[in-house]
Amino acid sequence: MKRAATLSALACLLAGTAAAPAVPDAPTGGEGAPPAAGKKVSALDAIPRRGVLRVCTTGDYRPFSHLDPKTGTYSGVDITMAGDLAKSLDATPRYVATTWAKLVGDLAVGRCDIAMGGVSVTLPRARSVYFSEPTRTDGKTPLVRCADKDKYQTLQQIDRPGTKVIVNPGGTNEEFARAHIRRATLTVHPDNTTIFDEIIAGRADVMMTDASETRYQAKIHPELCSLHPDKPFTFSEKAYALPRGDNEFKAYVDQWVHLATHDGTYRKYEDAWMK
Repeated sequence: MKRAATLSALACLLAGTAAAPAVPDAPTGGEGAPPAAGKKVSALDAIPRRGVLRVCTTGDYRPFSHLDPKTGTYSGVDITMAGDLAKSLDATPRYVATTWAKLVGDLAVGRCDIAMGGVSVTLPRARSVYFSEPTRTDGKTPLVRCADKDKYQTLQQIDRPGTKVIVNPGGTNEEFARAHIRRATLTVHPDNTTIFDEIIAGRADVMMTDASETRYQAKIHPELCSLHPDKPFTFSEKAYALPRGDNEFKAYVDQWVHLATHDGTYRKYEDAWMK
């Protein structure tokens, strides 16, 4: 009798356990929770903790990024934007010198958190890095001496024997020139800060670069003219390059760029250089 009562009580306990709702597993994330073991910390969290936003930039592409060799300071539209981004992350910007040929690689291996300074969006680059929401549209167009502005309006007029085309190395300018120049003489000039002096001095005739750069150089060099910058040879966009795989940081930068390009912030910084 006692054994029967015991078995009956055990059966009731088992039935009650089976009918009870399952208790969910303990949370592994969420607000205030530490990241799961092995999960890479997003730059969105690492930058505020570090207090520094590391910015890869070439420093040779006004109006976006310019390094003053005398003072060692950077200035430009995207340098000012970098300061704003750093401030929004409770950090200060630290600029990491790079070149157009090394920019994507430097970002991909973690030398910096973001690459800024007139970076054009291209599919080959997008295989190695993410791009933020674009800051502006652009495209390749000629910069020439104003005295020659009627001679070099089209690619056919430019790509002729006797024309001296000059280009800076390692970026989309060189890619475009090598893809389209067959008969003209093409010279690679290593310094993008002095390349425009070569045209003024007559040692080169044409440089094809982004319309934004041709406008700026024509502004500071009255001898030079930007040809049809509103109708460039190509379409491109400028954006900020980000580490591939860090979706949280990309989402934040996208939102920051979206606000800056719609509330007048980016336009204000650009106008300070272009007008």
